[in-house]
Amino acid sequence: MKKKLIIDTDCGVDDAVAILMALAAPEYEVIGITCVNGNVALSKVLRNVPIVLDAAGAGPIPIFAGASRPLLSAPVDAAEVQGNDGLGDAGFLPSTRVISSEPAVTALIRLARENPGATLVALGPLTNVALALAIEPALPQLLGATFIMGGAVQAVGNTTPVAEFNIYVDAEAAAMTFARGLNPIVATWEATLAAPIPWDVWDRIVHAGSVGTRFVTPIVAASIARSRERERTGILLPDPLAMAALLDPGCVVSFPSTIMVDTSHGIAHGMTALDTRGMLGMPHNAQIVSGADIARFAELLERAFRMDYGLAK
Repeated sequence: MKKKLIIDTDCGVDDAVAILMALAAPEYEVIGITCVNGNVALSKVLRNVPIVLDAAGAGPIPIFAGASRPLLSAPVDAAEVQGNDGLGDAGFLPSTRVISSEPAVTALIRLARENPGATLVALGPLTNVALALAIEPALPQLLGATFIMGGAVQAVGNTTPVAEFNIYVDAEAAAMTFARGLNPIVATWEATLAAPIPWDVWDRIVHAGSVGTRFVTPIVAASIARSRERERTGILLPDPLAMAALLDPGCVVSFPSTIMVDTSHGIAHGMTALDTRGMLGMPHNAQIVSGADIARFAELLERAFRMDYGLAK
């Protein structure tokens, strides 16, 4: 029997690649995708997820609309990185898939209740997850494991000097999530920086199949151009790294720690501080990814890129 997987996403370019990785995994069944504002507005996320599913020729996976803004703050997007449409402005036409009328938060809870031990992978701001935990405090017991892409535990941020995007966008939701017992495995921005896919490897694997050539290549084109201008040694894939931690646990190295989120409104907003030595007298509440096996990571990506392309364009 396949393991059950729920994906919560603010579907931008790297989310799309992570979703493809999940769809290519023979041991997992994606039983629902909940959408949240983040990389782009919720309306664009709801447009992008069906396009990704169509590109992979996926079956009728239910898609749910979630939070259209953070709990307390004004919305922030990453259109300058992800493209105005969230998929690199590659020009894909909308899908005919229908979005469920059930709200994402109640769907997340229902799916966890109906599938005890299911895994949750959260790829965007944690607004939906925090709301689900508020409604159903037993969610950590219902889920088998939770994986999160987020945080800059060494204060090397990608949105502010000290904060990573997903946590910064809804710091209050992140603080609630880490405080309420999920004990997630967390792929941080620093872990992403430490695990670039070298350009020669990327060029090989992205052309391994039609999904890679016809879908992934155009959506990552602008991102690759920026990375090459910055003289990076390879492509950075934060959400796929979180998915890799699930699909191949031996692909990553991690350590237990207590993670705290700064919800103040100064320069430290969204900072994720670690207490690995128990100085605060609090139990560990997360497992922090600190490194990855690039070869194994690349194999998971290549498997996804080998899928048959399902779109007409």
